[in-house]
Amino acid sequence: MTGGVADTSDGPRIVVLAGGVGGSKFVVGVREAARRRWPDAAGGTRAEITGIVNTGDDLWLSGLRLQPDVDSMIYALAGVNDTARGWGREGESERVATELQAWGAGWPWFTLGDLDLGAHIARTGWLRDGASVTEVVDRLASRWPLGIRLLPMTDTEVDTHVFTARGRMHFQEWWTRHRATLPAQRFDAPGIAQSVPAPGVVDALSAADVILFAPSNPVVSLGPILSVPGIADAVRAAPGAVVGVSPIIAGAPVRGMADACLAAIGLAATADAVGHHYGARAAGGLLDAWLIAEEDASLAGGLEAAGLRAPVHPLWMRDLDTATALAAEALHSAELDAHQTS
Repeated sequence: MTGGVADTSDGPRIVVLAGGVGGSKFVVGVREAARRRWPDAAGGTRAEITGIVNTGDDLWLSGLRLQPDVDSMIYALAGVNDTARGWGREGESERVATELQAWGAGWPWFTLGDLDLGAHIARTGWLRDGASVTEVVDRLASRWPLGIRLLPMTDTEVDTHVFTARGRMHFQEWWTRHRATLPAQRFDAPGIAQSVPAPGVVDALSAADVILFAPSNPVVSLGPILSVPGIADAVRAAPGAVVGVSPIIAGAPVRGMADACLAAIGLAATADAVGHHYGARAAGGLLDAWLIAEEDASLAGGLEAAGLRAPVHPLWMRDLDTATALAAEALHSAELDAHQTS
């Protein structure tokens, strides 16, 4: 065959850039789509899947290192996430958080669940003992058979801060406490310009048959990943197709307050604006194809004129089947792309 993802005995190498709840849902869908298309004898998949996870919203709180996107990804893949709230562990309790508030410690508006605290304590202890972030993520992920290799974008601390009329604050304060209602003037991740990709990240991108951009926030989820020096260049130079999924449907974010983030960098909250923001690889950008929702079908022509194929497909991930269908369409779009190798 010429072009496309070859259905070989080994399966394709798939890399997903992701962050946030939408990213975790999509990665679960990718794993299931790969299981259905390239099954192995053990009920898994012959595909090799790597998730490169945002660590730009990490933080220190009450002496503990928190990695919200990493934990959301692990919990979702393990099937222990709280699907009702959309974050944290299933069956969570909050006795320790109540006690911390009684002591006036931490942030009263940023609740840490008791089960979640177990992960934070383990992570912090390993970091204090000298383990790298990559090693810590690997240890946390090894508790469950995830079927995916997870890599942080970098081992460097590059926590995101937001500048508003009230001054500078950590991204989590702006996002969780203020619900992004304070207009953001700009975002900053101190140290990111001097950071390097985590071990394995560039190698995974350089060997990928398919690279997928999850429908994650383009500014504070995928933006930090692509801002680590070397990662965007590795995406541009990758031999396989690069396919993104729009996090915007009919002019509104699928989840969260991505519109407030987009406004801060001068972008409209539309599927085509985000697609143009990433740009076509043929013109020095990052993508070969950009999946948009049926509600945004009228925008396909303008995207294609800019060099981006714009397949139209339902983007709502309401359950495992719809997330799997979306992931399968993204993989299908990759194999049709002229840049995809066999």
